[in-house]
Amino acid sequence: MNLNDTGTFDYVVVGGGSAGCALAARLSEDPSVTVCLLEAGPSDVDDPNILQLGEWMHLLDSGYDWDYLVEPQEKGNSFLRHARAKVLGGCSSHNSCIAFWTPREDLDEWASMGCTGWSADECWPLISRLENNDGPWDGHGRSGPVKIRQIAPDDPCGVALLEAASAVGLPTVRFNEGATVVEGAGFFQINADEDNIRSSSSHAYLHPVMGQRPNLDVRVNAWARQILFDADRRATGVHYLDSATFHYESVAARREIIVCSGAVDTPKLLMFSGIGPAEHLREFDIDVLVDAPGVGSNLDDHVEGLVMWEAARPMVTRSTQWWEIGLFTRTEDGLDRPDLMMHYGSVPFDLNTVRWGYPTTDNGFCLTPNVTRGRSRGTVRLRTRDFRDRPRVDPRYFTDPEGHDMSVMLTGVKLARRIAEQPALKEWVARELAPGPDAVTDDELADYITKTHNTVYHPASTAKMGPDSDPGAVVDPQLRVRGVRGLRVADASILPFLPAINPNITCMMIGEKAAGLLRAER
Repeated sequence: MNLNDTGTFDYVVVGGGSAGCALAARLSEDPSVTVCLLEAGPSDVDDPNILQLGEWMHLLDSGYDWDYLVEPQEKGNSFLRHARAKVLGGCSSHNSCIAFWTPREDLDEWASMGCTGWSADECWPLISRLENNDGPWDGHGRSGPVKIRQIAPDDPCGVALLEAASAVGLPTVRFNEGATVVEGAGFFQINADEDNIRSSSSHAYLHPVMGQRPNLDVRVNAWARQILFDADRRATGVHYLDSATFHYESVAARREIIVCSGAVDTPKLLMFSGIGPAEHLREFDIDVLVDAPGVGSNLDDHVEGLVMWEAARPMVTRSTQWWEIGLFTRTEDGLDRPDLMMHYGSVPFDLNTVRWGYPTTDNGFCLTPNVTRGRSRGTVRLRTRDFRDRPRVDPRYFTDPEGHDMSVMLTGVKLARRIAEQPALKEWVARELAPGPDAVTDDELADYITKTHNTVYHPASTAKMGPDSDPGAVVDPQLRVRGVRGLRVADASILPFLPAINPNITCMMIGEKAAGLLRAER
């Protein structure tokens, strides 16, 4: 195939998502360095569909969504669709904007697993650097690009929910105050400004400098097909489709290529480039450059259940993002992190219940228990040899042999019901819509959960980081892809396992970390 050579840069960043935008912006702060950022989707600049945070749920199953249908699930919801953003800013431009510092315990565990340089003492300064936070904690950053603010308690049902949660042992707390909340509930911090405009990685990092830095070239509608290598296995360029012209083009890198395409598309791109499980690549006649069994393996995600009620009073008609409260707890004694989180939604959430005949409403609220320390692991695999075809995403929810994930979820559903029974919240409940009063036993609840669960849209770990002794680790602690030169990965796919929170700020921190690693080697 003839390729149109469209220039040479010091660094080529593939994927303008949560990490990629941060990385490209930080690298291009040095005017002596040239950076090209490739994003498969359109720009978000001046696009209210993206920038207005309160509209985020309309983006699901839209033109801004890759909308990956999962493979049939053995013990889970086979109708589930994995929303992955197709727009500059990635999922920080597409999902809600729940902002959490990565728990110290998770970072320190990564470091203890051999991920040198990733402890809390080494990563927390990067989170402080990226944020401009209005919270009172002294550890917060005040001058970073990402605006983070505290949600005001303006939702009466939400306030009642917090009082009810406190009655069952989950006291009202503030998040991001220097300690991991293991038992508590509170209004979120969000990465959005006072006008409720997203402080996505694109809006925060790139918008202020796009067109202002001659050393930064941001290319949207540039869908990466393959990473190109020379005879010494050094990454030299990227072959991509310009979706605006339908022409194939290439861009070259003098120093390094950094893949930031996310936990679904990063392993897909690596496999199309010859890096992946050899036997799988040969199924599609892809020349094997590196036999890397960890590519596309170890898929980790936060699986999410649902308890929904019809409200006895009118629910709010305005909200920052309709999901404004988080609840954390432990289902086992002695855990140093919560293994159960819930989100409170001030809207009905019948995305996975109507098809099974559960009633719905236009005036309701819900709690969505999710398993923060899940043990089930899935895969991302190629579907055909055409890079334009969607990959096969198989999360394999609830397949861990010990039944841990279902046990935690059952505890969450029961706890949600207990919260709704407390006097403060009971007056808001007209009736439980799902799973409904007929679902009482563990078997009945488990049947409901497997049919109707969702995802919190947090796929991770499909090109995980680890020491040389870990045969499943695709990248080393410097994010370098093993077996080749000049290639790194910097996105949620490198996580050894998911942190026990919503990970979007963690992904921005990865972009900051990658920029620091690259600067240190110049």
